Amino acid sequence: MSQTSPTFLLDTVVNALEEMKAKNITVLNIGEMTSIADHMVIASGTSTRHVKALADTVQEKTSAIGFAPIGVEGEQDAEWVLVDLGGIIVHVMQPSTRDYYDLERLWQDPSHHPDRKQS
Repeated sequence: MSQTSPTFLLDTVVNALEEMKAKNITVLNIGEMTSIADHMVIASGTSTRHVKALADTVQEKTSAIGFAPIGVEGEQDAEWVLVDLGGIIVHVMQPSTRDYYDLERLWQDPSHHPDRKQS
């Protein structure tokens, strides 16, 4: 598999999260719902320190293969850190934050979001 393929980047992200013991890693294919990205990866950390370490590891591993993040948000508080890799958006969250925002439900079933109801 080419190191420039989207699948290689996605595998690198998931492997980085697994390596750092992320909880409940979920990969969503959102390419048909939006133009912002093809995939969304959501994972939980056990503490703010763990969330930050997970996001840092994703950044390090993806940068090492030539995919530096376009942007990173939320590092200071580390309740929810977003790493934008272009075609992949990575959300690393505290479990309570993840439960509250419930991104999986929002992005898996568009009918739960009033702006995305299918005609």
